[in-house]
Amino acid sequence: MGAILLALTLAALAWMFVVADLLRRHRPAWHWYVTGYPLTVWRVLFTWRRVAMLNDLAVSRRPPRGLLGDVVVKGDPLRPVAPRISFPRATRMGLTVVVRLHAGQTPATYMKAADALVHAWKVHAVRVTSPERGLVLLTATASDPLERPGLATAPAALLSALIGALESGGAWVMDLRMVPHWLIAGATRSGKSTLLARLITQLAPQSVALIGIDCKGGMELGLFADRLSVLTTCRREAVAVLAALVVDMQDRMRACRAAGVRSIWELPDKLRPVPVVVIVDELAELYLSDGRRESKAEAEQCSTLLLRLAQLGAALGMHLVVAGQRVGSDLGPGVTALRAQLGGRVCHRVNDPGTAEMTLGDLNKDAVAVAQSITAEEQGVAVCTAPDGGWSRARSHLTTTEEAMAMARRHSAMTPQLPAIDRALAALEGDDK
Repeated sequence: MGAILLALTLAALAWMFVVADLLRRHRPAWHWYVTGYPLTVWRVLFTWRRVAMLNDLAVSRRPPRGLLGDVVVKGDPLRPVAPRISFPRATRMGLTVVVRLHAGQTPATYMKAADALVHAWKVHAVRVTSPERGLVLLTATASDPLERPGLATAPAALLSALIGALESGGAWVMDLRMVPHWLIAGATRSGKSTLLARLITQLAPQSVALIGIDCKGGMELGLFADRLSVLTTCRREAVAVLAALVVDMQDRMRACRAAGVRSIWELPDKLRPVPVVVIVDELAELYLSDGRRESKAEAEQCSTLLLRLAQLGAALGMHLVVAGQRVGSDLGPGVTALRAQLGGRVCHRVNDPGTAEMTLGDLNKDAVAVAQSITAEEQGVAVCTAPDGGWSRARSHLTTTEEAMAMARRHSAMTPQLPAIDRALAALEGDDK
């Protein structure tokens, strides 16, 4: 009888392990709720007081210094008290804990202790935020959701592109109506080119004009020439195209002023000009100079024209998506001024800290540190800004060059003509002759 019970027990345990493995692979959220969440709750409650004491989160009821006659005696704090926490609340792939701060504490202390909490709770990451005064919200992520991101979905909308998945499991969307201009940084093989391919793939079926500026001879954006209204491959052409866009922008201003509206989106459909998205690959090529007078003049013109488009183009349906391997203040003050106008930021793995600082430093120092921790194996992973002003890790959906080229060819008939730019380029060719 005992042997039969033992066999049944072993069979039941084996079955449980098989079911748990199936859940982990095919239903990770269910696996988390059934097994991961209860264990992590136990770790949070069991280790909280010790972690709080070791990381200076606990506060003594009495001061660590006492007065003995006329002498101040320093000793260990007496009876340190850990801050009160709420019961851990489950999320889809993690949990949240609300901490009530002691008087005099700030969230910065908890940010420093985030790594200690990761190891104590055995989770992938802990994010520290402060939803209101006197409270800290600890958001723990059980595993890296970007290791195998699912295909997120989002409703289709004009000038909106579904790029990939956020660390929270939601959709990563670049909505140019909400955030009109973007700066994308990333080293070679970090995922920057894949993101641009994904963006073009998403915008190709829409009624928008795509303009490519690729001063590396068009090696990157030239693959999608079938869907581009204009493709420039050198800085001289880029100056002509940007100048024509500024003139077109002024025409749009006059149309809005005559109609008594503040943006082209308030114009009737028949009078509304086509939205324009300017995609610049390798920004540094527009700003670098070889020292010649003509080269310096072209760089200054590019800087001025890009800045004007960024400052005035949002309400006029003109949008910038600027990408580069290196974006630093050493390229000139024009880059810093342009950066201030680019509200959307995406930072992949970069080769120098200055690029990460330039991309995200004016928004959040923690985001800079997270971006610098992206490894070479995490292709497509980036830190991006969120519409609410925050930031998140994200990963773009893998879009091969062949898929993007096929999408560009499929929707080539939707490519609008831009006569003003065509005339500017024709005049440029006439000057060369």
